[in-house]
Amino acid sequence: MKDALTTHIPDFDDVIAAHERIRPYIHRTPVLTSQFMNELTGAELFFKCENFQKAGAFKVRGASNAVFGLSDEQAAKGVATHSSGNHALSLSYAAGRRGIPCHVVMPRTAPEAKKAAVRGYGGTITECEPSTTSREAVFAEVHDRTGADFVHPYNDPRVIAGQATCSRELMEQVEGLDQVIAPIGGGGMVSGCCLTLSNIAPHVEIYAAEPEQADDAYRSFKAGHIIADDAPNTIADGLKVPLKENTWHFVSNYVTDILTATEEEIIDAMKLTWQRMKIVMEPSCAVPLATIIKNPEVFRGKRVGVIITGGNVDLDKLPWM
Repeated sequence: MKDALTTHIPDFDDVIAAHERIRPYIHRTPVLTSQFMNELTGAELFFKCENFQKAGAFKVRGASNAVFGLSDEQAAKGVATHSSGNHALSLSYAAGRRGIPCHVVMPRTAPEAKKAAVRGYGGTITECEPSTTSREAVFAEVHDRTGADFVHPYNDPRVIAGQATCSRELMEQVEGLDQVIAPIGGGGMVSGCCLTLSNIAPHVEIYAAEPEQADDAYRSFKAGHIIADDAPNTIADGLKVPLKENTWHFVSNYVTDILTATEEEIIDAMKLTWQRMKIVMEPSCAVPLATIIKNPEVFRGKRVGVIITGGNVDLDKLPWM
């Protein structure tokens, strides 16, 4: 399901345009610090809190850029996507703000909190099995039936440019960063970091963090080509999808390294953040902190931007319960 858009690599002019376009529809999220976390890791950590973003996740940036960049004629048919949750509810939010339909294919195993949010924003859900194969097959049917504009969760250049506005804000909010780390699934946020930092702060190292049980980006990075898992099993539900050609372009060219964490390490980091920083984050967002704790030699003595990507948690199914 390619079109001219999906094969275009965005540049920094696209990021600047995206930021202006989406400014009325997003929050400029805060950066928080924790003396406890600094002492624990030996690094100075600056947490960019996209869990406080509209719709509870960074993905509203890319979704809003895509939705509000459509012509009136394109927008009339609405938008469509497939997503395990945060992109689905973010696209539903943006479509609702523009008053257009939003069609979403979600795995039946997606958190109920995220499904409820999609419906609350006015999105229409079609469920699929929890695999990339099922997701893409069911989506093809929905796309053909509706004729809606396909907004890919991460391979769409409009989405990547929108996600890049997060790291652009972070660089304005914190001076002298040495490193930035973000979770990686399909690579939309990490690609946005690469796009921003390669243009305005090329000295800053970019790290990606991934669950060991869904480590296809790590294996792709080491192999030098995309390796895609069909249905990985991890508590980090937002990181189960594989890299695609646009995100691979950024990951393969600009990422310093990809680090992994076990399920237990991810849960421990999530719980620690809730306890010590009093902020709600979902399991996917805990992977960067888990890898920082696991690899202190990489981050010790550095000023590190840590992107907390979302806070849409099913409170009835917390991973330590």
